[in-house]
Amino acid sequence: MRKTVQYTLLLLFVLTLAACSTASKDNGSEAKVNGNETEPATRVVKDVFGEVTIPTQPKNLLVLSSSYAENLIQIGVAPNMVTIVKEIEPEYRPKLFNEHNVKMIPTQQYAENLEVILEAAPDLIVAQGAAIDAVKYEALSKIAPTVAVEAGVSTDEIVVALGELFNKEKEAELALTKYREKIEDTKEKLHNAIGDEKILVLRVEQKQYRVLGTEKGSPGSDMLYTQLGLNIPTMLKDSDTWFTPISLEVLPGIDADHIFVEQRQMQNYSSEQSMKDLENSPMWKTMAAVKAGHVYPLKTADYVVGEGLVGSPLFLDYLVEKLVR
Repeated sequence: MRKTVQYTLLLLFVLTLAACSTASKDNGSEAKVNGNETEPATRVVKDVFGEVTIPTQPKNLLVLSSSYAENLIQIGVAPNMVTIVKEIEPEYRPKLFNEHNVKMIPTQQYAENLEVILEAAPDLIVAQGAAIDAVKYEALSKIAPTVAVEAGVSTDEIVVALGELFNKEKEAELALTKYREKIEDTKEKLHNAIGDEKILVLRVEQKQYRVLGTEKGSPGSDMLYTQLGLNIPTMLKDSDTWFTPISLEVLPGIDADHIFVEQRQMQNYSSEQSMKDLENSPMWKTMAAVKAGHVYPLKTADYVVGEGLVGSPLFLDYLVEKLVR
C-alpha cells in the first residue's frame, strides 16, 4: 500500500511538471520525407504492457539500462541519453558512451528517478520489461512514449528484441554471430587448459557470503556453467538458484579448483570488513584452491552489470587470462 501511494504521488508530480513545461516537443503529426518516399512519423510496437505508439525517428532517445544502451550501440543505434549508477558501472562503459556521444545521466540505484527523467525531456524511453511494473510504466508514459522491452535476461534474447524494436534485425544477428563465436573460442581454450577442474564464484557481501549456482539465464551463472560448460563444485551441483548464502564453516567442504571472489559493489555499500574476515578465516586458508594460489578477484561490474556485446567478451578474456596458463 505504501509503495502504491508513493508511486501515485510521483505520478501526480510528473503530471504537474509535464503540464507546466514549455519545452517544444514534436507532436508526431508530420512525416519525414526521404526522396520520393514518405516515412510515417510514428509507428506502433508491442511491449510487455501491450501496444505503444512511438516516433519513427526519435530525436531524444533515453535508455534506462546501461547494458541495453551498450547493446544498441553495437547494432547501430546510439541513444541520445542513458541513465547510469556510477558506482556499479564497468570501467569501459563511460568511454563507450562518450565515443558515441551518449549523454550519461547519473541516477540513484533502486530509486524511481522520475524527476531526473522528466528533466531530460526524452521523446522515447526504452526500459527493461522485467524491471518495471505497471504503475511506474504509467508514470514514465506520461513523460514520453515508453517501451518496456519484452525479453529474457540473456544477451541473445535482449539483442534480438532490441533489433526488432529498431528494425535492426540483420545487424543484431551479425553482432550475435560474432558474440557466439567468441564464446565458442573461449570455451575451447578453457576446456583445453583446465579440463574438468571446478570453478567456484564466491560473493562477499556486507553481512554474509554467497556462492553462485547454476540458474540458467542468470548473469555469470549462465555464462560460466551453461554456455562455457565449466564444472561447478560437487556440493553446488544441484543448486539451481542464482546465489545461495553459506557460512565460512562450509568452505573446506567445497571442492573448488579455482575460486573467483566477488567483493560486492553497490551504491552506499561496503563489504570491506567481510572481505577481511574471509581472508583471515582458517576455513578459507585450508581450501585447496587458496593454497594453490588459484584465487582471482572479480568485480560485480564486470560479470553482472557488464553483461553485453562489449562487456561479456571482456569477461571472457579475463577468464582466459586467469585460467589458461
